[in-house]
Amino acid sequence: MKIGCPTEIKPQEFRVGMTPDAAREAVNHGHDVVIQKGAGAGAGFTDEDYTSAGAVIIDTPEEIFATADMIVKVKEPQAGERKMLREGQLLFTYLHLAPDPEQTKDLLESGCTAIAYETVTDDRGGLPLLAPMSEVAGRLAPQVGAWTLQKANGGRGVLMGGVPGVAPAKVVVIGGGVVGTHAAKIAAGMGADVTVLDRSLPRLKYLDDVFGGTFKNQYSTAGATAELVREADMVIGAVLIPGAAAPKLISRAQLSEMKPGAALVDVAIDQGGCFETSRATTHADPIYEVDGVMHYCVANMPGAVARTSTQALGNATLPFMLNLADKGWRQACEDDPHLLNGLNVHAGRLTYYAVGKALGLDVLSPNLALKAA
Repeated sequence: MKIGCPTEIKPQEFRVGMTPDAAREAVNHGHDVVIQKGAGAGAGFTDEDYTSAGAVIIDTPEEIFATADMIVKVKEPQAGERKMLREGQLLFTYLHLAPDPEQTKDLLESGCTAIAYETVTDDRGGLPLLAPMSEVAGRLAPQVGAWTLQKANGGRGVLMGGVPGVAPAKVVVIGGGVVGTHAAKIAAGMGADVTVLDRSLPRLKYLDDVFGGTFKNQYSTAGATAELVREADMVIGAVLIPGAAAPKLISRAQLSEMKPGAALVDVAIDQGGCFETSRATTHADPIYEVDGVMHYCVANMPGAVARTSTQALGNATLPFMLNLADKGWRQACEDDPHLLNGLNVHAGRLTYYAVGKALGLDVLSPNLALKAA
């Protein structure tokens, strides 16, 4: 198979879809790998690193999209890239289709087969290709939230850990999954007073058993959330429904009850955001204010630490990428139902139920897609 990796073109996206080590593994499996010139620069990988691994450097994305059997990326294809996708081509990347009807329409019209990192599962019910970026984003959230809280950035001017005689910042993390757990660990490590909200009692018991007094946890009801948010200096949105649009957990009306200059960090923004007032921002212009509350809603947070993120993502995606290349997508998905769960689009049909529900589109069962011509 010919595997192509173009340069990411989303604003301030410095990650790359394949590391040199991944390229070497693919070449050792007998595949051809083509990398766009400079694609790895933002993550600290040179063109020479890729050629040493056996890859071929290509100048333009047009040539990569025109010749590659499989396109491997990080972020969802942008409008110009979607025009270059073709029937029968395999796309392997993050998609986040539920809040993105335009991308969904373009992918369906292209005729490509698209497998989304964020809906591939494992035998423990986890999301192995989303988890590494969730870990990064979770650890970044208190860091960027602390920056947002600085008075010069419009925040309350509260130090996360306080100082002797002055109370620390109060941080509420909504969601106790991968993002929320890592966010709570870092925020608590910075000295903040942290409470994690979740609706899963087993998860809350796990957090209590593992982290004890490091941070508090509480069952998430609308009343409990509203009470904690009113007193919070920072709220981190860390809620995920796999493949679906994020639920709106804080309304605009609630902002008027929050402390002026409080910070909202919406890690769920890729899935539409979990605050009613969330809208996607970039690293170049990451924050905005609504009703006196500062919002940090960067849609590719892990891109800020591109080298760490690229290596972590590459470790997770490599075995799946090799299976797709070695066997072809049909056989790979037939052999691995967890990889089949990643199938979102095939030959003009949507194949992921949560996306269809969010966008009001008909869905073809992925098992039927395997049998389709």
